[in-house]
Amino acid sequence: MASARRRPSSGTPSSAGGEGAGASPDAAYDPSAFPAFAVTVDVVVFTLEGGRLHVLLVQRGTPPHERAWALPGGFVLPREGLEEAARRELAEETGIESGPRHLEQLGAYGDPDRDPRMRVVTVAWWAVIPELPTPQAGSDAAFADLIGVDEILDGQLELAFDHRQILEDALEALRQRLEDTTLASAFEPGPFRISDLRRVYEAVWGVRLEPGNFQRKVRKVPGWLEPCAEEEMLSMRLDESEVAPGRPAQYFRAPDSIRAMLSPMRRPEEDDPDAAP
Repeated sequence: MASARRRPSSGTPSSAGGEGAGASPDAAYDPSAFPAFAVTVDVVVFTLEGGRLHVLLVQRGTPPHERAWALPGGFVLPREGLEEAARRELAEETGIESGPRHLEQLGAYGDPDRDPRMRVVTVAWWAVIPELPTPQAGSDAAFADLIGVDEILDGQLELAFDHRQILEDALEALRQRLEDTTLASAFEPGPFRISDLRRVYEAVWGVRLEPGNFQRKVRKVPGWLEPCAEEEMLSMRLDESEVAPGRPAQYFRAPDSIRAMLSPMRRPEEDDPDAAP
């Protein structure tokens, strides 16, 4: 049986924007017909210092918003991926070469007037780095420092561009991750006690938790707590001021990867029994 013949192409543009068979895929695309805009990355880096949640900020050394505090970030290079750009900017502006324990994309921010220089769309990331080393300003940053998140939320410190909104969104993302994953242990660089995890939750959520209820919930999460070996416990140099009389505290290690909780730990309300009076 003879096969059916194909009807010759009419040469009209296809629905995908082509110019017919054999045409160059770029033949109908004129870049100059679209307004130019840039893509940047901004990184919200969380850490704990003195029992308080802190964020890494840089003081801008160039206009716009010169001398204003801002999140570390910058323009994405032409042949660079978004995560690659986020890691590069973090190292260039703060001197932090060690990778974050957790790095997650937050979202895109593209208000037409967010940057006075030109149309700029930023892709925001948030990260957790335990025991963050002293940041060293570099690139176009004049200074870098760790600032308490509460100082920004209380209005004591203003941020450039729309970085306060990005920070608020990143904080909510962090709080949500603590509800449904084991991310809290990423704030601890080594062996930790359950009371250390509780302090992480209290710093991030902004509430005090009832120790007994918290410990019971944590111990029910499969695979989260791996007891340290006895030899490791004996070799650890504990701060005597933190050692209470009685039974020695038990230390744990967390798994290498962040795990989802089968039963999420919800943030307590004011009258919730999980909240400490």
